[in-house]
Amino acid sequence: MYSSLAVTDLTSAMQRVVAPVLCLVVSFYYNDLYDLRVVRSFTHFCTQVPQALGVAFILLAVASTVFPGIRVDGTSSVSTAGALVIIVGPVFLIRAICYSLLRSQTFAERVLILGTSPLAQKIVEEIKATPYTGYSVVGFVDDHGRTSLPDAPSSEYVLLGPLDRLESIIAQVRPDRIIVALTERRGRLPVRDLLAARMSGIMVEDGVEVHERFTGKLAIESLNPSFLFFSKDFTTSRFDMALRRMGSLAFSLVGLISTAPLMVLIALAIKLDSKGPIFFIQERAGLRGKSFRLVKFRTMHPTESASAAERSVWERDSSARITRIGRLLRKLRLDELPQFINILRGDMDLVGPRPEMVDNVKTMAEQIPYYSLRMGVRPGLTGWAQIRHGYSVSQEDVTEKMRYDLYYVKHMSVWFDIKILIDTVKIVLLGQGSEQHVAARSDEEGATVERNGAHVRYLAAERSQERRRAWE
Repeated sequence: MYSSLAVTDLTSAMQRVVAPVLCLVVSFYYNDLYDLRVVRSFTHFCTQVPQALGVAFILLAVASTVFPGIRVDGTSSVSTAGALVIIVGPVFLIRAICYSLLRSQTFAERVLILGTSPLAQKIVEEIKATPYTGYSVVGFVDDHGRTSLPDAPSSEYVLLGPLDRLESIIAQVRPDRIIVALTERRGRLPVRDLLAARMSGIMVEDGVEVHERFTGKLAIESLNPSFLFFSKDFTTSRFDMALRRMGSLAFSLVGLISTAPLMVLIALAIKLDSKGPIFFIQERAGLRGKSFRLVKFRTMHPTESASAAERSVWERDSSARITRIGRLLRKLRLDELPQFINILRGDMDLVGPRPEMVDNVKTMAEQIPYYSLRMGVRPGLTGWAQIRHGYSVSQEDVTEKMRYDLYYVKHMSVWFDIKILIDTVKIVLLGQGSEQHVAARSDEEGATVERNGAHVRYLAAERSQERRRAWE
């Protein structure tokens, strides 16, 4: 009897401790308090904690209805809500110490940047933006015959000398790490000096890999074919691929069944809200460039309902064509629900690069390096580029998303997919980025890009179909 009571008391105590910790961790994650890029100072952290605590209390209240042992009303000697407040105290202390250490850079490694290329500039920008990396840039080694650095955030750093003086520069500044970010390596890489530095205990790193580690994307302009040829990444085991596919099928089947009543209501709302079809169907490029018909809920007014004079207005300002129900569907990402059908058919997976419009693929492949590599995997309902960059409305945006897509293809795994899904839920629940590009989503609207001084207009298939229907 006593043992059973002891077990009951222990379980109750664990619930009162574990529950607030879990709720606090989830709340901190969804409020970006673990992202030092977002919360860069202790003051900023302090201003965000009250909101995170409010979310944690809500989570606790919900948990208490499911698990009665979790007490939030203070009737026990130490209520769960009280434990939540107590836990936050040490968190403030730990964060204050961490921010203090980061700002002082007491333990920062001295970093020498080899080169003044755009890649070198980006690496320095990332180091400045992410003090938690523990790097302190001591200067640049010139590879262009310059006497000063170009105007950039890195201009505050010292240009220490040319490549042929690398040995004496290393002896002078005594770096802990050298990052190689030369514009051109062929015939210019100081192999002997770098080998001597490596043998003396100085870390030597490739700038492309450093940039990738900092940003979660690939610097495609600085990649060379050998980097791709000899990389041990860009390969996924058959077991992982089969596991990913089974997960996509199971999730889409459950999702399709569980959301069927909701989709019926959405279809009815679309018909009542505006004239036109319920679904928006578009040709997209899938695995290895094979085209398929992507299905979404329609969120825009057909242009055929407008006069010829009005049609140019819709095309200039496509946000005016978004229906009332369409705006809500986009904000909550509910217009994507019919794509569960595409997943079941094998056109898509749950996670992967977003499928591009077939008409755009050739042009993008000509303009963006290594663009075709993103079609080496099935496209996804959500992806790394979607949660990190959002929608694309220009060639610059498409190129930026391509950097994230290649990073995903390189590091694709089941655990990476789980992280992307968790972040996707976070974005959907909090609405982050939902309004950011609502006026010009790449899925249904055009994106104007610069191409050799001329404007290339990417037109979505929905507009093409609407024009054809108007002429018919």
